[in-house]
Amino acid sequence: YKFSTYATWWIRQAITRAVADQARTIRIPVHMVETINKMIRIQRQLVQELGREPSVEEIADKMGITPEKVQNIQRIAKEPISLEAHVGEEEDSSLGDFISDPNALTPHEYMLKEMVNQTLDEVLETLTDREEKVLRLRYGLFDGKNHTLEEVGREFGVTRERIRQIEAKALRKLRSPSRQNKLREFYYGKK
Repeated sequence: YKFSTYATWWIRQAITRAVADQARTIRIPVHMVETINKMIRIQRQLVQELGREPSVEEIADKMGITPEKVQNIQRIAKEPISLEAHVGEEEDSSLGDFISDPNALTPHEYMLKEMVNQTLDEVLETLTDREEKVLRLRYGLFDGKNHTLEEVGREFGVTRERIRQIEAKALRKLRSPSRQNKLREFYYGKK
C-alpha cells in the first residue's frame, strides 16, 4: 500500500516532466511550465469567481507576483504558429501567404529598378573603361559601397586628385543631352 502511493506520485511527476520537456516546439524549463500551469489554474478559478476574464493585476495579486511577471509568463506561454498553417475553410492558402515583407520590392518596383540599372549600364558603357570603373567605384555601382577618392586612386595607382579629374570629366560627358535624355525619364517621367 505504501509503495503504490509513493510510486504513483513519482510516475505522475515523470510523465508531467516528459510532457513539459517534449510537448512544445520551443522547450520551456520545467519550473516555468509549472508556473504557467499555476497561472492557468488561477486564471480559470478567477473566471469562475468573477464571471469574466480576470485582469493581469488580478492574476498577479492572486499569484503574489508583479503584473509585469504575469505578462512575461503569458508571453512565454504562447504557442508558436507555423507559417504553413492553413487559413480559412479551403486549405489552399497558408498563413505565410498573408504576411508581407516590408523590405521586398513589388513587381513594379523591381521592374523599374531593373530598367534603371540596364539604362545606367548602357549610358556608362559609352564612357571609357577607366571613366566607367571610376564612377562605378565612387558611387557604389559595383558592390553597393561608395569608395573614397583615395581608395579609387589606390585601385588605379594614381593620386586622388587624378581620380577627381577623371570623375569630373566622366560626369561632364554624362551631362551631354544624348546621354542625359536616356536617364531623364526615370526621374521626370516621359515627356
